[in-house]
Amino acid sequence: MILTMDVGNSHIVVGVFEQEKLRYKWSMETVQKKTIDEYAMQLHAFFQFEKLQFQQIEGIIICSVVPSMMYTFEQMCVRYFHQKPLVVGPGVKTGLNIKYENQREVGADRIVNAISALKQYGGQPIIVVDFGTATTYCFLNERGEYLGGAIAPGLHISTEALYAQTAKLPHIEITTPPNVIGRNTVHAMQSGIVFGWIGQVEGIVNRMKEQSEVEPFVVATGSMASFIANATTAIDIVDENLTLKGLHLLYKRNYEK
Repeated sequence: MILTMDVGNSHIVVGVFEQEKLRYKWSMETVQKKTIDEYAMQLHAFFQFEKLQFQQIEGIIICSVVPSMMYTFEQMCVRYFHQKPLVVGPGVKTGLNIKYENQREVGADRIVNAISALKQYGGQPIIVVDFGTATTYCFLNERGEYLGGAIAPGLHISTEALYAQTAKLPHIEITTPPNVIGRNTVHAMQSGIVFGWIGQVEGIVNRMKEQSEVEPFVVATGSMASFIANATTAIDIVDENLTLKGLHLLYKRNYEK
């Protein structure tokens, strides 16, 4: 069994792979003030619910976009799992041909997503859209080269900014309104947020497609992927486990012969 952890700015997604299959998956909030022991006990509760033991884990891999959290998770793995985790970063064998001007600037999550997408959907240009705290767009050409992409504020960041900078607008549920022309404040806000976000996705994806000689395949992942994909034809497939599958693949590339 291999433990995979994707440490994001808002949530930490944890998966356990047995052989080639993702058997268990959990999510918890990212809280930078939590201690090694607190995170370990939260994982222990997840494991207990599924009748798993820490001793069953044979290897651990972590990718993180929160550098300040890495000491906590690395030490947790050593203290409670008695293993040093593989951390996605410099020195890790990825097999990805990165054409970015500065390869070190590419986030670990974007690298892992690209590797996973190439494994499953390669042989054609691919656009990977990850709806996380930030929304990232990554472009891979038909040769599997990572050319770059775009980074935008995430849906929740943008919505919180709207609340913070306006005195009278209420906090609302993010859902698709009955009409793009809102007849009240709540529906008007939902229209601007949801259809505005869909417009961003379609705009960026279509502009990327214009720069490709072959029609790219568009893969979406992240917490809001299904919600957005249901309202646009710009996304070909939603793969909610894209990052975890990429982590598992990276672990095998670095440790298996």
